[in-house]
Amino acid sequence: MPNDDTIKLLKECNAGVKMAVASFDEVMDHVQNADFKKLLQENCEEHKKIGDQTHELLLRYDDEDKEPNPVAKAMSWMKINMKMLQNQSDQEVAEIMMDGCNMGIKSIYRYLNQYASAEQEVKKLVDSIVKVEESLMKDLRVYL
Repeated sequence: MPNDDTIKLLKECNAGVKMAVASFDEVMDHVQNADFKKLLQENCEEHKKIGDQTHELLLRYDDEDKEPNPVAKAMSWMKINMKMLQNQSDQEVAEIMMDGCNMGIKSIYRYLNQYASAEQEVKKLVDSIVKVEESLMKDLRVYL
């Protein structure tokens, strides 16, 4: 049976990935460049796969998914839509997504430090999330 830190870290990973997928969905209709849209779609799918992994682990541990904080989700939605009203460009979408990646990385490391005794399997999942986020940030640079 996993320890509390394992479950808590896994739930935060699950909620964070759901937040990322919601952000991808929110910006997708605003993207004009076909290559950029493909990049975002591929990364959205990668996040969904990680979300499926977190879901499977939570089921294995007889626990449930965690939804993103409703206030954080609402603030994200407002930020995206306000920025898109001001400037509906691929550059703006890239900036929004880059900010989201950065926030996601900071959050996941904060939770990793907070739940330091989590099992190695979940810590590896954190590493994979960070790698996906860092890779996306690098790929977004050409659209800034």
